[in-house]
Amino acid sequence: MSDPAAPVLQVALPVPLPRLFDYRAPDAAAPDDVGRRVRVGFGPRELVGVVAAVGPPAPDAPELRPILERLDPAPLLHGELFDSLRWLARYTHAPLGEVLATALPAALRRGEPLPDTHAWAWRLTAQGEAALPGLRTGSRPARLAALLQASARDEDALDAQFEGWRAAARSLQQRGLAERFAVPASAIAPAPQPGPTPEPEQQAAIDAIRAADGFAPMLLDGVTGSGKTEVYLHAIADCLARGRQALVLVPEIGLTPQLLARFRARLGVPVHATHSGLNDNERARVWAAAWRGEARVVVGTRSAVFTPLPDAGLIVVDEEHDASYKQQDGIRYHARDFAIVRARALAVPVLLGSATPSLETLHNATGGRYRYLRLSRRAGAARPPEVRVTDVRKRPLEAGLSQPMFDAIGAELDAGGQVLVFRNRRGYAPVLLCHDCGWSAQCPRCGGAGQGRPMTVHAQGRRLQCHHCGHRRPAPPACPDCASLALQPQGVGTERIEEVLAVRFPDVPVLRIDRGSTRRRDAMERLLGDLGERPGILVGTQMLAKGHDLAQLGLVCVVGIDEGLYSADFRSHEKLAQLLIQVAGRAGRAQRPGRVLLQTHHPDHPLLATLIHGGYHAFAAEALALREAAGFPPFASLALLRAEARHAGPPLAFLQAARQVLEQAVAARGGEDPAISGPMPAPMPRRAGMHRAQLLLSSPTRPALHAALHAAVPAIHALAEARRVRWSLDVDPVDLY
Repeated sequence: MSDPAAPVLQVALPVPLPRLFDYRAPDAAAPDDVGRRVRVGFGPRELVGVVAAVGPPAPDAPELRPILERLDPAPLLHGELFDSLRWLARYTHAPLGEVLATALPAALRRGEPLPDTHAWAWRLTAQGEAALPGLRTGSRPARLAALLQASARDEDALDAQFEGWRAAARSLQQRGLAERFAVPASAIAPAPQPGPTPEPEQQAAIDAIRAADGFAPMLLDGVTGSGKTEVYLHAIADCLARGRQALVLVPEIGLTPQLLARFRARLGVPVHATHSGLNDNERARVWAAAWRGEARVVVGTRSAVFTPLPDAGLIVVDEEHDASYKQQDGIRYHARDFAIVRARALAVPVLLGSATPSLETLHNATGGRYRYLRLSRRAGAARPPEVRVTDVRKRPLEAGLSQPMFDAIGAELDAGGQVLVFRNRRGYAPVLLCHDCGWSAQCPRCGGAGQGRPMTVHAQGRRLQCHHCGHRRPAPPACPDCASLALQPQGVGTERIEEVLAVRFPDVPVLRIDRGSTRRRDAMERLLGDLGERPGILVGTQMLAKGHDLAQLGLVCVVGIDEGLYSADFRSHEKLAQLLIQVAGRAGRAQRPGRVLLQTHHPDHPLLATLIHGGYHAFAAEALALREAAGFPPFASLALLRAEARHAGPPLAFLQAARQVLEQAVAARGGEDPAISGPMPAPMPRRAGMHRAQLLLSSPTRPALHAALHAAVPAIHALAEARRVRWSLDVDPVDLY
């Protein structure tokens, strides 16, 4: 018999329903049950949820199921982080349970206990000391044993000192010659190394950050190579000196090894990394270390914005313009924007850094909402690269490269430099085409109106892959339509460029860096390490455009930018301008002078002229004026309601019903905002076998948009049509695809 006085726990569960679920506490619940994880029965399943509220039982309430188990001795989510996550649920109009599940590492979502957060180190055993002379000279186990004989080494130090040490350590451990042992995380802090003296503009930015009191959003707008990372390091060091924590967000996993090495060398404290390249246990350990206040500096990608910060002192968002900060499925949050919200709640400065700030951030900075810090010159002796546009109309091309580009590459290699050939399309070729009848390989699961999307050619023409849904198949030996053997890859991707350059320049390494070649852990770091400072060629996608310092890189060749010059996406020119400036900024960052060759069939395009003669800020001024005239962000707020199903009818029917609900919500407020467009097929009307449609809401004011959504979203969840589709709401969408 249940206790009628037992309090009611309102539990947020990871299900797509905008409500909390009532359960009975098995005993007298304390007020600090709020924020604890609990295990509950949910239909035939068991789920892990978070207690969001505690209340007295209603007099005539039905019998409630009790929770099965409390999983935490104390609330796991509390204070600022819990309040900020509630705000995020309201802003994205998403169920609180799904938001809380998104914020927790996967291990904690499954109900596993908060992990231990000590560090690990290795040492020789007594048996290993005795066996050391007998190990094969020069072998990895022998070299590792000699290193450990001098002193025990923590795993972070071994990562930096000894490539491939893990296999050697396992070999020694299996023979009883070495052992792994736990050490306090604070015990492995390296001695801090001094850095260069800040230049005047850097020092002014450092002083401004140091003087900030409480919440202070700042834009650090610095040209590529101007030393923004140096400013971050000084600001973080000052934060640590005050006994506070710092969180640094970066857009790409590939940036973290280089950034971590620099931070660890300079700051004198353990620097914790969290990103999707780590396993679930590793990510949970970093989260737990931050929750306990042990992790003083955390560097991570998008999801690191959910890191607990009980002693917060500073949040840094590097490359704040990058689109990868926007989550494109599940809870569609923007990590940069949520970092600003958290900084306000924590009353700490938030520093947004970029050489090409997003138009929204630039508008806030020039309008006085953010403090505007500028670094207008490259640090040290580095100078801006020379930029030249190459007109390739009527020129013969080999793998998309013109002869002037081959000549420039050869000259740079002869001078002892390195070359980056940038092509933002991975694979061997974008299309496989029959030269006789015109057939092309299309994805059967993507596209629209009976026409698929082209499948990208990989593995030198042997494999086809759709980059939208991941569908793969072998390339056919002959044309399926006419049986011709004249199947030809059309266009160029990074694999084909790599192949041609390896033939043209056989005496230097040609390394390809794209998603296909960097799937393994730390693959990019190893590839760049293999190249070192010797002459060579890097062929890569936008992964190489983000923050990498390549001291010997003297020439950047940009291939195939024409696709981005003409696009229906209102953000396309902004993305292209940012990409061109960022990739051009890789050249000439040290003593070697830099050159950039932009190869195009449209040398007179206004975007290129503006970027070359006026720079990014001239482009941004023009683009903001056009955005204001057209009523696009940052002069309007958008929300996109998407729906998809196996057949074309249900998404349109659902969105039509949702439109009626939204129109009623707008009419009830007595206003005209937001404006509603659609329903309409999505720009890609079919993907992964699902038919897709969307509804766009636009308002000149953010409160009007959210008021309408707040009134309408619960009714949209309740629509009968909603049960026949998969739908999502994206507030502040980055892509309208």
